Amino acid sequence: MSGPRPHWLFGDQLGPHFLTAGLTPGEDGPDPDAPLVMIEARSVLRRRRFHRAKAHLVLSAMRHAADALGDRVRYVQADTYREGLDRAVGRRRVTVCHPTSRAALGLVDALPRVTVLPPRGFLVPFVDFRRWAGAPGERSLLLEDFYHRVRRAEHLLLEPDGSPAGGRWNLDRDNREPPPKGAATLPLPPPFEPEEDGIDERVRADLDRWERDGDVAFVGRDGPRRFAATRAEAERALTHFVVHRLADFGRYEDAMLHADPWMAHSALSVPLNLGLLDPGECVRAAEAAYRSGQVPLNSAEGFVRQIAGWREYVWQLYWHLGEDYRDANRLGHHEPLPAWFRDLDADAVTARCLSGVLTEVRDHGWVHHIPRLMVLGNWALQHGWDPRELTDWFHRCFVDGYDWVMTANVVGMSQFADGGLVTTKPYVAGGAYLHRMGDHCGPCHYRPTERLGDRACPFTTGYWAFVHRHRDLLAANHRTARAAAGLRRLTGLPEVLAAERARGQSPP
Repeated sequence: MSGPRPHWLFGDQLGPHFLTAGLTPGEDGPDPDAPLVMIEARSVLRRRRFHRAKAHLVLSAMRHAADALGDRVRYVQADTYREGLDRAVGRRRVTVCHPTSRAALGLVDALPRVTVLPPRGFLVPFVDFRRWAGAPGERSLLLEDFYHRVRRAEHLLLEPDGSPAGGRWNLDRDNREPPPKGAATLPLPPPFEPEEDGIDERVRADLDRWERDGDVAFVGRDGPRRFAATRAEAERALTHFVVHRLADFGRYEDAMLHADPWMAHSALSVPLNLGLLDPGECVRAAEAAYRSGQVPLNSAEGFVRQIAGWREYVWQLYWHLGEDYRDANRLGHHEPLPAWFRDLDADAVTARCLSGVLTEVRDHGWVHHIPRLMVLGNWALQHGWDPRELTDWFHRCFVDGYDWVMTANVVGMSQFADGGLVTTKPYVAGGAYLHRMGDHCGPCHYRPTERLGDRACPFTTGYWAFVHRHRDLLAANHRTARAAAGLRRLTGLPEVLAAERARGQSPP
């Protein structure tokens, strides 16, 4: 059969940059006239218990993309990718952009008729990161130097002489404000929210039928779709964020409000990780808003750091550190996730911060990065949960969660399981931190400053139990030595440890 080779699109490769847009001279890419193939493989949903809203979002995005591409695409619903590819193209050779997971890369590498093209949807080529990082284990792979290199390479937020805009690369110290006193929500419009259509209805009907038939099982709830599932929706979401919300993003980046799950965050990780947006267009939109005086530098820099810094960094670490990295467990944490957490049973939890965050995950499959790190991850770290199992939970339960996203985020950043390769200290904190950066504590049964008695904050007691358990490691780290030294001045430590032992892995 003559004509260009078909090009295969995975379900997280849905934007125009996975076709021909953005090709640079000499870059390999799909033929601009190539017919397209998309495969909806039911086996993906059978293998794991994904969040229902995530399954809905991904299938909606794939089917919307196929609808927009029209006759150019052959959309196949099959049991497996191999079966779908055979039905779509027979024995013809196909191209595909580098997949985002090792499992998918292993699959396409094992198919002799598939040619793998360079990845799209990221700013930094693999070769550039490897040149910076050297061989695995040769150097500490902390973010800051890498981030500076990306800013220089992409010419992001730079002065004409190449120095950083405003004279500093890092404006984190300007981005740690607590929420406004007395405010239940930030005075901002919510993120762009799409309207569902007939495709969404058909996806939901399919998921209902598959569940009734016992073919698949999900966790969480599937309410109206909150996130972009089409290129047009993603573009509107980006514009809405830059115009209405980016200005306040920086200062409240680390803050939480019980009634405001969005704060000033963009929620653009979802369309970005579906491939509907390209990171370059996101960071350049933020820079343009700063240059035109619409947003302050600290907000623009904070947003650029999240995408051109951290997102690029965890993508590169996923491939650079190899499969063994997910088994890192420097702290020796092996407790399985308890059923109440695994099944998103927020109603079993009394602690208002944890119950509220778990409710958002159950109902929507998303919370912003501080509840992920300082509520969910903090609780898991305090209680010694297995980091590999926790990584899988984040992957399955978040609508923006993918294997490449969650491995370094959970194993390295959240659980310190790599012993400091990604971050310089464990992100563990007691109730005082949560009280300072949020408003959960006021109506809560527990008191953030109390360590003993019925109203002792479980995050506070859990914090001191963690410090006691890992006191030697913490004492040897200059960033945590004060916490370890604080054990000597802590009154009631035996009672705190006894209370923690009594609670065990039950919901707080």
